[in-house]
Amino acid sequence: MQEFTPLDGAILIDKPAGPTSHDVVDVIRRKFGIKKVGHCGTLDPNATGLLIIVLGRGTKLSEKLMSDDKVYEGTIKFGETTDSYDVDGKIVSTAPVPPLTLDQLNEAAAAFIGDQMQVPPMVSAIKIKGVPLYKLARKGIEVEREPRLIHIFSFRFTDYCEPTAQFKIACTKGTYVRSVAHELGQKFGCGAHLATLRRSAAGKFDVADATPLSEVLKLTTAELEKKVIPFLKLAGSTLKT
Repeated sequence: MQEFTPLDGAILIDKPAGPTSHDVVDVIRRKFGIKKVGHCGTLDPNATGLLIIVLGRGTKLSEKLMSDDKVYEGTIKFGETTDSYDVDGKIVSTAPVPPLTLDQLNEAAAAFIGDQMQVPPMVSAIKIKGVPLYKLARKGIEVEREPRLIHIFSFRFTDYCEPTAQFKIACTKGTYVRSVAHELGQKFGCGAHLATLRRSAAGKFDVADATPLSEVLKLTTAELEKKVIPFLKLAGSTLKT
């Protein structure tokens, strides 16, 4: 059995708004000269928070880690609907926001808890016949999308100052929080979109233990090694290689 190196494992990164998850993978690969680098669960460019980056033979565990449940915090803006369901999209409609209270928001949020079939937004990386949906959306083409089974464990609003509400949600992988925001806006008849999103946890890992990307890029390889979660600890058991 080949010995594991100090760079076989994962590092927890606190992703800033701006770069894509792939951008983060690419810059770490180039900075530290690591051939195999991957991530466990895409964050949209404007989303921030926990991004698990797998290194070396740690990439073998990417599917396992990607399947973990997630926790997000963020804000939803009512009164504006966008074509991407989030702040990155083009505003396609506006409407007056009805008087809303925190209790009303949480009553509506409670209806989302449990199993449900969710239709992915057109502006997403899901592929139809090998073509990402967002590429079709850019051409003004909308196609039928297969609903996917998701589960929302908890969904609660913590503050509301019209037209923006703060929330926290725990859900299974593959849940589009921006679709939840869009549907909520439809329920209130005024439209809404996801204004900000931050991933605070994924499985047993928490953003509190993550290192900002800007700080990671200042590290030497030896310093990076000290932050790597070893392969065997990551796997939770001894695995044959």
